[in-house]
Amino acid sequence: MKAIILAGGPGTRLRPLTCTRPKLLMPIANRPLLDWTFERLSWAGVSEAILAVNYMAEAFEKHFGGERYGIRITYSREEKAMGTGGPVKLCERLLKLEEEETLLIMNGDIWCDLDFSALEASHKRNVSRGAVATITLYEVEDVSRFGVVELQPDGRITAFHEKPSGRVESKLINAGIYASTSQIFSYIEPRKTSIEREVFPRLAGENRLYGFQHRGEWGDVGKFEDYLKVNFRVAKSLAGEKPRIEGSVEYDSTVKLNPPVILGDGVKLSPGSKIGPNAILGRNVTVGRECQISNSVVFDGVEFGDGCLVKGSIIGEGVLLGGNVRITGGSVVGDLAIISPGVKLLRKVYVCPRKEVEKSALGPKRIV
Repeated sequence: MKAIILAGGPGTRLRPLTCTRPKLLMPIANRPLLDWTFERLSWAGVSEAILAVNYMAEAFEKHFGGERYGIRITYSREEKAMGTGGPVKLCERLLKLEEEETLLIMNGDIWCDLDFSALEASHKRNVSRGAVATITLYEVEDVSRFGVVELQPDGRITAFHEKPSGRVESKLINAGIYASTSQIFSYIEPRKTSIEREVFPRLAGENRLYGFQHRGEWGDVGKFEDYLKVNFRVAKSLAGEKPRIEGSVEYDSTVKLNPPVILGDGVKLSPGSKIGPNAILGRNVTVGRECQISNSVVFDGVEFGDGCLVKGSIIGEGVLLGGNVRITGGSVVGDLAIISPGVKLLRKVYVCPRKEVEKSALGPKRIV
């Protein structure tokens, strides 16, 4: 198998954190999102992956280089936004698919525990019945943000509705991961185009589109709320009822750890602090006395003064929090920001990178 991973989006809904990193390098349980994907692809025997990049392309090349988990990585850079179909078409020139070899195409901002080998096996059965592509499907309650399919008992997709505004009967959505034959390229024009709105409906009309339902974990990290949910689900899976300690961590018996908790290498927790539930601390995070951190993700190198409270929020890399800072309600602090002692950032206050905040703020508000 070979893979194309769409990694070009600017991640505007995740700013200010994506002002300083691509969305696919955002940490999930202290590992970049895309790193999880490469590992799982390697388990399925994928030999080569093409990253279709645009925004902050150099960051991907610096982080991954030319190989990850035994997968050879090449980069296809689009000079302008080309939708979801255009970047795939650009990758065609870089791929040499063997006869009957499966091509995986996926949105990079998805975290899931999909068995790619099972998807490939299902797709090969579908190819024998005329399929060009097999879409991974996932059942959700609110389908309005996704592409919804109408699935027949034999696995054929007879209709594809991208982000429907009206009532639809199906709860099965496009999970953003596809297996295909090389024929998929003949359905994509070399221009800005949408696979979901132009290619899939055409394939469905020709009875050449099939579905494969994934019943495990799946999450789209396109919004802060979803990003936190995915982190907490992964933390629960990894840590369970005990804190997960990743390397050398310092704390004493007065510190209370309420799992799920993940502590990165080099974390230092001062006496009286309460960490968790749902707390993920990156590497070299220093926490002052009597701090409380829950339902939050803290990136590497953050320093907390004494008496801080962070709840339901995200703290970017290298942030400095003065004493008695309070950050709650889905607030997000960008990399290298400095929050002065006693400041309160409540309810979706977004602080841009390197900003020094000296006054409290009640959101929704963006501090630039």
